[in-house]
Amino acid sequence: MRLHRLTVTAFGPFGVTQEVDFDALSSAGIFLLHGPTGAGKTSVLDAVCYGLYGTVPGSRQSPGTSLRSDHAPADRPTEVSLELTVGGRRLEVTRRPAQPRPKKRGGGFTTEKAQSWLREYHPEHGWTALSRSHQEIGEEIGGLLGMSRDQFCQVVLLPQGDFARFLRADAEARGKLLGRLFDTRRFAAVEERLAELRRAAESRVKAADEQILALAQRIAQAAGPVADEAPPPETRAGEPGLAEGVLRWAAVARAGAWERLDIARCALAAAEERGTVAREALESERRLARLQERHEETRRRAAGLEERRAERDRCHEQLTRARKAELVAPALELRDEAERAHRAAVVTREHTSAGLPPELVAAGPDQLADEERALRAQLGELDAARRAEQRSGRIDAELAALDRQSRADDEVLQEAAQWLAGWESERDVLRGRVESSQEAATRAEQLAGRLEPARRRLEAARRRDALGVREQAAAEALTVAREHAVRAHETWLALREQRLRGIAAELAGGLVDGEPCTVCGSAAHPEPAVAGEGHVDRATEEEALAAHQRADRARAEAESELGLLRERLTAARAEAEGPDGGAESSEAREPVTVAGLQEVFDRLTREHDDAHRTAARSHAAREALAAAEREHLGRLDDRQQAERRTAARTSQREALEREQVMLEEELVRARGECRTVADRAALIERRARQVSAGAEALRTEYAAAERLKEADGRLADAAFKAGFDTPRTAAAKLLGDDAQRELQHRVDAWQTEAAAVADRLAETDARDAAALPPTDPDTAEAAYHLATRQVRDTAAAHSAARERCSELSRLSRRAEEEVRSLGPLRQEYEGVARLAGLTAGTSADNERRMRLEAYVLAARLEQVAAAATARLGRMSAGRYTLVHSDERSGGRRAGLGLHVVDAWTGRERDTATLSGGETFFASLALALGLADVVTDETGGVRLDTLFIDEGFGSLDDQTLDEVLDVLDSLRERDRSVGIVSHVGDLRRRIPAQLEVVKGRTGSVVRQRGAMADPPV
Repeated sequence: MRLHRLTVTAFGPFGVTQEVDFDALSSAGIFLLHGPTGAGKTSVLDAVCYGLYGTVPGSRQSPGTSLRSDHAPADRPTEVSLELTVGGRRLEVTRRPAQPRPKKRGGGFTTEKAQSWLREYHPEHGWTALSRSHQEIGEEIGGLLGMSRDQFCQVVLLPQGDFARFLRADAEARGKLLGRLFDTRRFAAVEERLAELRRAAESRVKAADEQILALAQRIAQAAGPVADEAPPPETRAGEPGLAEGVLRWAAVARAGAWERLDIARCALAAAEERGTVAREALESERRLARLQERHEETRRRAAGLEERRAERDRCHEQLTRARKAELVAPALELRDEAERAHRAAVVTREHTSAGLPPELVAAGPDQLADEERALRAQLGELDAARRAEQRSGRIDAELAALDRQSRADDEVLQEAAQWLAGWESERDVLRGRVESSQEAATRAEQLAGRLEPARRRLEAARRRDALGVREQAAAEALTVAREHAVRAHETWLALREQRLRGIAAELAGGLVDGEPCTVCGSAAHPEPAVAGEGHVDRATEEEALAAHQRADRARAEAESELGLLRERLTAARAEAEGPDGGAESSEAREPVTVAGLQEVFDRLTREHDDAHRTAARSHAAREALAAAEREHLGRLDDRQQAERRTAARTSQREALEREQVMLEEELVRARGECRTVADRAALIERRARQVSAGAEALRTEYAAAERLKEADGRLADAAFKAGFDTPRTAAAKLLGDDAQRELQHRVDAWQTEAAAVADRLAETDARDAAALPPTDPDTAEAAYHLATRQVRDTAAAHSAARERCSELSRLSRRAEEEVRSLGPLRQEYEGVARLAGLTAGTSADNERRMRLEAYVLAARLEQVAAAATARLGRMSAGRYTLVHSDERSGGRRAGLGLHVVDAWTGRERDTATLSGGETFFASLALALGLADVVTDETGGVRLDTLFIDEGFGSLDDQTLDEVLDVLDSLRERDRSVGIVSHVGDLRRRIPAQLEVVKGRTGSVVRQRGAMADPPV
């Protein structure tokens, strides 16, 4: 990399444009960059770094800081332009940071985004623009330089004091710096990956061990008391030998369980035998006890029969007398029935005699019959009077009807007179309703013609508001689509450019040995190009092009949709505003908002509905007028008919009143003391019935007395024949059916019990059992229950032992399966753990306890020390040599030690013991050696321009000459070195100079040398 020209504007302390010609400065090999403190020497180096990477080194790019010069006017933009050659290509990078600028319209400032430009110079075509993308330019420059910003600042811009601190630093600090320079993150990633694999394998092994331990716990639970005799192994998960210990312990537990199963089987057989003997003894005792109890019960029943024999005889005698008394029962029933009939007849006769006249109370049946016939004759004489009375009632009803008709006609006449009095005014009112409904119909038609335009305007206003919202959303969507299309286009252009840069590798992929190349035509292909990292193929470019085309189509569709929405919105606005000619109408003067149009529409709707309802009543009004006219004619006819009926009723009333007088004279004679003829007839009818009832009651009483006398004779004969002295004695011995059945049941029960007792007394087995001593079944039952419990307990113990053996066998098989599956996991874990320990420096195989990353950095540091020694020997007149040390210091790991060998003493000592001047030229040699090694590491990119920042003031004249000679020797490799220093002697020794002069209006640069331009 060689710098040609640097141009800065409004950057840092430089208020105006400043230009640095590095070609002129580099021609001398060494040039001096000097100036007073704060003038801006470091800003020149910052501008170089900013031009390449878009950022400045260290804390000068921290948040809140600005690269813009405070001396620059507001309209002058901050800009850095760097021209350089790298990788055989001459490039120009121009960058502008984000900065405020005056607004083009109005006052104030607006922030302008950062911008970047990249151009390339071709001798045939001049400068050609390559890109304006920050990312593309950064990737292009980074790929050509082959180093990051931090590497560039360490290798090219050798910072003040950094390498002196590197010499005095410990291994950890050196490791951090070397790790950034040589990018050993991949080795650290390998360490971390192996550690992750070790942790993952360890977790899987522990998980498998946990499964085995869980099975061991389940085996211990299933083993029960066997586990107490042989406890499980106390090995933790992850420890070696756990699986084998668990399997051995499980085998011991199974053997103990099988022994306990054999013991339980023998105990169960003995208990079952004892239970059988106890059951047979209990059954024998219970059978003997039942026979003895049966014999004792028979004896008790025989004694009870003898005690109840007297009662049985009494029941038999009572049952015999009752059956004889049953022969007299029919006569007794006849006599009782006759007596009841006689008493009823006497009561009836006394009751009927109470209703007879006193003169007839002592009369006989014949006299009462004669009286009844006389009363019936009087009833026949009252029939004519009853008919006259009925006719008189009908006349009264006819007169009452005439009165009602007269009152009704009077009401008709009065109502007709009142209605006809208001007929004229009612007719005028109805005619007015007809006229108003006709006017309302005309008004409704007019309002209907105004309502439809108002409705259309309201709907148009609603569409206008909705389309306004949609138009805003479509505009935002169009903005998003445009941005997406621009990004897709930039992505496609970037991929296309990247593919064109690697097109050689793509063409090389299609080369075939023996066939000519499509570019050069040669059939030999000695060194075909190879695709580098990040190569873009044709499919990727076409996919990006398709994405760009889709985004462009989406943008066009969004523009079309927005245009259509705006056309519809314009039409809706015009329709909502209404026609110009309608400005005279009241509703056209309403506001064109939706609320205003809604109010106009609602008002017109209400007026139209009111007019429509009024017009709808037109037919009803006409019908009401016609009905009123018909009612007027009906009222006149009703009044005339009522007057005619009144005249006819007058003659009819006079005839009925004459007939009523004649009938009333006849009825007075027939009623006597009663109110009506009917009352008189009812009174005679009641007396006739009383007399007839009295005669009948006397005849019934005489017949009942005769029947009672006959029943008494028959009863006496029946009692004598049955063997009873009197009928009363026979009646006393009578028993009901229930009582007789009860007595018969008692007699039969005694005889049945006597037969059963006789049969049981004849049983020989019960009699023989009674001769034996008494039994004790409770003792036998207790012995049987004890034997049963023992059988049940031993059976439960046997079942538990059998299940324990089965469960232990099943769990042991599972444990063996888990152990077999654990084998590959443990082997994998041991291999990964061995590698992870080796790379992490914790393994015993790693003798120096060095991590993999530290080992790689130690190799790089050894290369740096060897490269630095070549220059340090010349700077120190052959006295000092830098060597790499891999010894450990304190408790830290080895690998990154750095010592200096003093040839005068022959001793090796730490670099921290060097003096200030010695430290400077040692660090300078180390920096130059590091630059060579980093250059080789990053792909061999030549670093033709270097900068060294301060430190020369600590050297004496001889050492300074030797250092300058070493730096001057860099020209042999076509390099140039820029020294940044305040040392005045250097201005005398180095003719090519770049001076930075500060002033009130900002700093300026002045360039001196054989090929220098005049001061700026």
